[in-house]
This record gives sequence, C-alpha cells and structure tokens, in this order.
Amino acid sequence: MSDMITADLVDLDLSADTKEAAARSLAERMVAQGRVTDLDGFLADVAAREAQMPTGLDGGIGIPHCRSAHVTEPTLAFGRSAAGIDFGAPDGPADLIFLIAAPAGADDAHLTILSSLARQLMNADFTAALRSAPDAEGAAALIRGDEAPRVAGGTDALSAAPASDDSASASASQDSAVAPGAASAGATAGRTAPAATGAATPAGSATAGPAAGSAEGPFRIVAVTSCPTGIAHTYMAAESLENAGREAGVEITVEPQGSAGFTRLDPAVIAAADAVIFAHDVPVREKDRFAGKPTVDVGVKAGINRPAELIAEVREKAARGETTAPAAAGQDAGTPVERAGDSTEGYGTKLRTWLMSGVSYMVPFVAAGGLLIALGFAIGGYKINKAPSVMDHFLWTQADSWGALLFQIGGVAFGFLVPVLAGYIAYGMADRPGLVPGFVGGAISLTINAGFLGGLAAGLIAGGVVMAIQRVRIPAALRGIMPVVVIPLISSAIVGFLMFVVIGKPIASAQKAMTDWLGGLTGTNAVLLGALLGLMMCFDLGGPVNKVAYTFATAGIAVSDPGDSAMKIMAAVMAAGMVPPLSMALATTVRGKLFTPTERENGKAAWVLGASFISEGAIPFAAADPLRVIPSSMVGGAITGALSMAFGATLRAPHGGIFVVPLIGNPLLYLVAIAAGVCATTALVVLLKGLRKPAPGATPTGTADGGTTPTAPGRKEQPVAA
Repeated sequence: MSDMITADLVDLDLSADTKEAAARSLAERMVAQGRVTDLDGFLADVAAREAQMPTGLDGGIGIPHCRSAHVTEPTLAFGRSAAGIDFGAPDGPADLIFLIAAPAGADDAHLTILSSLARQLMNADFTAALRSAPDAEGAAALIRGDEAPRVAGGTDALSAAPASDDSASASASQDSAVAPGAASAGATAGRTAPAATGAATPAGSATAGPAAGSAEGPFRIVAVTSCPTGIAHTYMAAESLENAGREAGVEITVEPQGSAGFTRLDPAVIAAADAVIFAHDVPVREKDRFAGKPTVDVGVKAGINRPAELIAEVREKAARGETTAPAAAGQDAGTPVERAGDSTEGYGTKLRTWLMSGVSYMVPFVAAGGLLIALGFAIGGYKINKAPSVMDHFLWTQADSWGALLFQIGGVAFGFLVPVLAGYIAYGMADRPGLVPGFVGGAISLTINAGFLGGLAAGLIAGGVVMAIQRVRIPAALRGIMPVVVIPLISSAIVGFLMFVVIGKPIASAQKAMTDWLGGLTGTNAVLLGALLGLMMCFDLGGPVNKVAYTFATAGIAVSDPGDSAMKIMAAVMAAGMVPPLSMALATTVRGKLFTPTERENGKAAWVLGASFISEGAIPFAAADPLRVIPSSMVGGAITGALSMAFGATLRAPHGGIFVVPLIGNPLLYLVAIAAGVCATTALVVLLKGLRKPAPGATPTGTADGGTTPTAPGRKEQPVAA
C-alpha cells in the first residue's frame, strides 16, 4: 500500500465541520499529489456515492469513497477530527475519516488492498492506534502496514497489519486475499471464519434444536456481502460477520461480491450450510444458488453494525424450519441483468439495460445484413431489388446474379432485426423464458407493419408478462413443465393478443407517421437533424445515447427499399461516430506533449478504430479528461452530421467506416464532412488542454527524447481503462 498513502495525504488536525468540507479538504491533498485531475468532478462523484447510502460507521469512522474517471490511481487520504464530523452513523459523529478514491478502471490488486483496509477498520486495536498516532508519517505507516498497532501492554497486534502489496497482488486474481484481521483465525479464500473450538458457547447462543448444528459439527452459515461501489462496505460487512461468527461459535463462510469481481463459494459449502445471510445493497449475483435455506436478507450496513443479531435471527429461522422456496428445476441464477451485477437502483437504469440488451444482440444482424445489401447494390446496380429470386434464376457467370444473391441474403438477415430486438429485450428482463414471447411479439410487429417501435413494445410486454407469471406460486408437480410449456404458451398468447388487438394499430400508425416525417425532411430541418444526431453519437461514445441515435438510423434502412432521407440519416450517423477517435488520434500526433505516454499509444490504435466506425476508440481519452474531450467531440460530431446531411450523402450499409466509401452517395463531400468535424474537435481539444498544465506523465515542452515529467515519489503510472 506504499504507493496509495503517504504522509502528504494525512491530516491529523482536520478542521472541517461538515462531511462535504472534509471530503474537499482531503481531496485537495490528492489533487496536490496529482492523484485527482478534476477536484469538482471528483467531489461530485463522492457526493453521488454518499447520496446512495451514508458512509458513516459505528465506532467513529467515516469512509467516503467512490470510483471516478478523475482519479489517476487508487489513493487513500486520512483525516482525524477532534470535534467529529457527521457521516450519518447511528452512534454519532466520526473522528477517523478515510477518503478512498479508485479510478474507473482500477485493477484487482489495488482494489484488494483497499478491501483489506476496509476490513482493518473492524479491528479495535487498529483504530485505537490511529487515534493516538503522534504524527502524519506514523499514521501513514500504520495504514500501510509498515508498523503494527500496539494493544494494551505494548504488544504488537500481529493480526493488525494490512495485507502487503505482494500478498494482495498474489491473491487479487481470486479476490480472496486473507483478511488481515482474520489471519490468525484461519480466514482463507472463500472467507471462512471457523467456529471457536474448545470454548464454551457464549451466553445467548442457541444451543438446542437445528439452530445448534448437528453432532457432526458446528452450525454453518454462508453469507454474501455487497455494496454499490464494492470497495469498503462489502468487505467490512464480511469481516464483521466473520468476527461475530467466531464469537457465537458458528462456522461462517462469506462471499464478498466486490468491485474486483468475486470468487463463487464451492457448491459443496453452500449445500452443507444450515442457513444464509445476505447483507447487500445491490442484487446478489447468482442468488438461486442459495435457495431453499433459512435466509436473512438485509442491507450491507446491518451486516457491519449488528452481525450478532443477524446470526441469532437466522439460527432462529433454522430452528423453526423457515426456508425460502427452492430454485425451480432448470432455472438459471437470475436474469442476465442480475448476473451482470448491475446496481440497478431504479427502474430507469433497469429499462436502459433491458433495451441495450436487445440492441446489442440486434447490431450483428444489422451489420451483416446491411453490408450484404450494400454489396448487392454495388455489384448488381440500384435495380437489383427488383431481381427475381435466385432460387428461380441464378447464372454463375453473371455479376447481376451474384449481386441479387447478396441482396437477398442481406434482406433475410434484416428480417430478423425486429424479432431479435424484441426477443432479447425480453431475455434481458426474464432470461430464457422471455425469448419465445419476445420473438413472437417481434414477428407480429413486422406482420402488422409496427416496425421498430412495435418491436420495442413487444419486447417490454413479453418480459413483463413472463416476470409476472414467474411470481405466481405453482404446485411442485407443475414446476418442471413451467419453463418448457406453460410460460411460453401463456405469455405468447397474451403478447399476441395485445399486439394484434390492443396496441398494434396505434404503434403502426406512429411508425408510419415517423417514416413520412423522415421522408419530408429537406433543407434546414435535415441539417438540424444531422447536427442533433451528431451530438448524440459523440455524447457517450458507444453508450445508451449513442445507441439510440444509431438504432434510429438503422431502423430507417432496415427495409427492402429504404427512402433517400433514411439513407442520408445513416450516412450522417456513421460519419459523426467516426469523429471522436480520429480526432484523438490526430491530437496525439500534432500535440503529443499534452497527452500521457499511455494516451499517445492509444492514439495510434484510434486511427484504425475511428476509420472502422468504432466510436469506443475515444473512450480512454474521455475517461481521463471528460470535461474537455466530450464537449469537443460533440462539436465536431454536430458539424460532421450537419454537413453530411447538407451534402446529401447517402449510405445503405449500417457499418464499415471508410471501407464502405465506394457504397456512399457523394463520397468526396462525405469525406470532407468527416475531415471538417475531425479538425474542429482536434483544435478544441488541443486548445482546452493547452489552457491547463500538462497531464501527469506528459512530455514537457522542449523534451526531445519523449521522456516524461517527474511524478510524485512512490507513484506508479496507471493506464486509464476504457
């Protein structure tokens, strides 16, 4: 941990009187050390994390923390307040404040070290030593583990030293480093806290019935802990539960589902467990592994503040034989959203994830079908869509026959767009049982000419219907046929009825109105639409807003005979999407001193990514400096989108970048539009970056050998992850 905290990051006389002022004071130290690039942006991320759940803990501890794109490397700052600062803990103000800053792409080893510190905060000797530390260097040494805290009598508390960098790194790949405070108790991968042996059962512990365990061994509990950030509360709850388990004489094994991933508990350990504790603020990943056992389900702070009560409660449930419903035969562990571990605090986040699930599965069909159709036109001419079926007429030596073949294959691929979109939206909501009604609803949408909008509605309805059916209590004898017969039958019938009879006609009318509107776009309106789509394509570089613009464009050409306006929109969207990575590549070439060595390397790759219409090539630059890169990219994207529409460039292929230029209408003016946007974005990025000091590690002016500026002692260069 030597590179994560130094004496310069310690304030033993923290004078702030609010948690916001405390975070700012400690964050300013991080800025001074080059660990944080944008103070206000970082503090906004800290405040957003604090709004999810207070970070005050019992025992006078505050742990404000967050992941942020404004952090260059994992960093810890420590402050000690004489008056105390309110961080929302039940027992009052905190006098020990730890500000934990993790980059958006922090590596597993550093996160494991941070989690080890979080566990240390459960060690009374460790916190007592920090309260009595005489100077900043001594406090930093305690936190790094260079010095062991002393217990009464002056004896070193051997279990108090945090895991070293080497040991943490060695175990980071499994996310199961031995807890510093539990090493002597035998905590290992999987986080098992064995029951105390040879000691009397503490007063108040259950001693009879199932809650007391069997004659073969102690009462066994498995637990899962998780929090939105996955750095501090996750591991503190794990440590607290393990300590309480040892005191209660039970064997408890914890699976911390942290931000660096998690190691699944051995199925044999879960099967042998007598009870389960969930202490979490985000969905438990693969929750069905624990079905059919006595379970206590609480927030993560309950796992930190009252672990003994949770253990007693789950033992009482076991004694009463109170269990959760067993997992249905063949049922997977949660929906794809839950397996991905998304925090999904609100339905807005869930809805976005479900829609992106459908779009992500649809895009390969769009790319393959669109390119085949475009090649068909290139080989056979623009009347190839009138050609007869190649089943009836195909001559091996005629180019027109090959063009017709490619066009017809691409048309078949395009025919899957709406069913795939609807099917995988439903899949994202309800997993595999949602596929059948989703595909059926998508196919009906094509039948009634409801198009892309109908597919969106069908997918959401199908997923909702399946989720509602899955909540109905079913007799055990029928559970085996539910996913194979009952759910597909009932859900398809309901979705079909709604699409054909209730909502299909209004959606089809809306789809036709949108198509007619696009067909009537001319002049200024078309240019403004191009600018808007360009802004959307460059706003989040492959994120939801980018995907909305791209899906809007592909929906327009996903027909056998797209209109001229639809092809202009597709051309504008692809051109704008190429601007950010090409601009970053050009900026790193013309003014390399403004960028770190890692960014200059990323710039070389961005040439190819941008030319291939992969907007994500600019993400490393946006993550490191979003306030300069993203607005600059949006300006260039808007210029390119507007010019493309003004020039009347058309495109039948939904992807391909410069490699499909021969298939573009007005290709020379199209390239001019892209060049104009790239030059504008490059100029803005260079100007804005030039107004501030060079980035840490950037080449200073006048350095001919490409060396880097000196960095703070002990610091390590951390590449920014996309």
